[in-house]
Amino acid sequence: MEKRVIGIILTFAGAIGLILAALNFVNGGSETKNVKEIIIYALLGAIFFFAGIGLIRNTRDRPS
Repeated sequence: MEKRVIGIILTFAGAIGLILAALNFVNGGSETKNVKEIIIYALLGAIFFFAGIGLIRNTRDRPS
């Protein structure tokens, strides 16, 4: 059960990171700092999102 909760938290954190990357992409200019922020938010968001989804899918529910 604890792994599933961690997976949900990671999934939400990843979704927030991907949303931040998209917002920076839409609202930002072409400065080097902005491009670095977009890449970092997108990579970390994708890593967290897919790690969370994988944790949710691979965790088995056991009766307590």
